[in-house]
Amino acid sequence: MTRHQDKPQDTNAQTPEELREQVEQTRQELGETVEALATKSDFKARAQHRAAAVKGQAGHVATQVRDRAAHTAHTVRERTPEPVRQKAGQTVVQVRDKAAHAARTVQDKAPEPLRQRADQGARMARENRTALLAVTAGLLALALMRRRRKARR
Repeated sequence: MTRHQDKPQDTNAQTPEELREQVEQTRQELGETVEALATKSDFKARAQHRAAAVKGQAGHVATQVRDRAAHTAHTVRERTPEPVRQKAGQTVVQVRDKAAHAARTVQDKAPEPLRQRADQGARMARENRTALLAVTAGLLALALMRRRRKARR
């Protein structure tokens, strides 16, 4: 109930101007109530707002991960001996050649929906090349360090 319905009022004692003000105030309150209810029931807008917030958080996390990966790659490059880096470079060339050959084979034999998905994955890898190379270099360095430790035993 509104404030005006809680108190019985003597309508005979009110002037037409007071009645107009009371009606206007009641309209104002009713409009605010309707607006509040409409806002609460607008699930699409609320979902879009939440999606935008999550997208912003994901972008922030992605930036942090990319920065950490770049820093790790730089650290690994500094600590990796030159012969290991050269071997890694040769391995990269070999992997590229084999990947190109595999891509040609898949292109010839794969159905169209699968090719579209593969193209999408390749595009994402190209767009995130630095992070991908950093992770690959880190894994390669880790594998070589483990191999070296086993050889010492």
